[in-house]
Amino acid sequence: MQNIIDEKHTILSELTNWYKKNQRDLPWRENKNPYYIWLSEIILQQTRVAQGLDYYNKFVRHYPEIADLANAPEEQVLKDWQGLGYYSRARNLHAAAKHIQKEHKGNFPKDYKEIRALKGVGDYTAAAIASFAYDLPYAVLDGNVFRFLSRLFGIQTPIDSSEGKKEFQQICNELIDKKNPAEFNQAIMEFGALHCTPKKAKCDSCPFQSICFAYNNDMVDQLPIKAKKTKQRNRYFHYLIIYAQNKILITQRKGSGIWQNLFDFPLVELEKRTSPSKIYEKEEFKKLLNDTEYKIESTSKSYKHILSHQIIYAHFHHLKVANFGSLNLGEMQVIEERNLAKFPIPKLIENYLKEETNLLSLLDT
Repeated sequence: MQNIIDEKHTILSELTNWYKKNQRDLPWRENKNPYYIWLSEIILQQTRVAQGLDYYNKFVRHYPEIADLANAPEEQVLKDWQGLGYYSRARNLHAAAKHIQKEHKGNFPKDYKEIRALKGVGDYTAAAIASFAYDLPYAVLDGNVFRFLSRLFGIQTPIDSSEGKKEFQQICNELIDKKNPAEFNQAIMEFGALHCTPKKAKCDSCPFQSICFAYNNDMVDQLPIKAKKTKQRNRYFHYLIIYAQNKILITQRKGSGIWQNLFDFPLVELEKRTSPSKIYEKEEFKKLLNDTEYKIESTSKSYKHILSHQIIYAHFHHLKVANFGSLNLGEMQVIEERNLAKFPIPKLIENYLKEETNLLSLLDT
């Protein structure tokens, strides 16, 4: 820690100078509106700026005030979020907006603890909002900051351990410029995002080259260290696109699994990779069709969709029926094909529909 204290002035000076020359022109930096800052932070969790920017602009346009977001139907919020993934972020955002509308009369809270208590807001997001919107001295700690500090000081404590998070947070708290916490937080994150990058870091032009432990010990590619490796399981999805007379069958995903409350097609899941035709022997398939006569129009190739904890291999089976009268529909819905674009759907299905030219009419392209 003494080394950090000794270098604090140099680090602050270099970060500030670098940031003033290299900062990106991003819309949420144009003012200190806490609602817009909150929107940007939630959207950018697990999302690159290049991908998240259009979504941010869409949300500001569709929901210019917290009340607009709070009063919107969840289905519409999920539809606007479609393609960003990690849909719990959208559901939490919506729930938090309702809470702010009810408990804070639509005014975004100014107290760190109240910000931290919002659904979907963790330590990092609360610190970001508190510092960017209200100039409160809370240091941010995200992946970019972890990477920069671990390399700069040669910290080999795993960043995904409780010990590591505590150690890095102490360093951030020591370094932060309490007179200008917003600029410090923006600068240190921006430096990690643009300069001290995961791969091909720009060490040759780095202002911290002389004091960087990783650079001077040839460890740039070895830091930061993570202890845990995410385990992914394979899943084998077989979607049934059942249609008749310009109508199609959809269902809403319930429970707390992936894509909660999004819409997709009836699904048969197999335990292992096998011939797609095996689904026609499954009890779920027979129960759904309920002896209805059907014609298999086509079966797609396998589509691979990677999520954080699972890899999905999906086939799409196009089944034509005379009508839906004898199907065992349960809570499924029969809709006009042209109305599919109104429903929030997983990115996997969106990608498939866009790739299949004969189904482009099902999406609002």
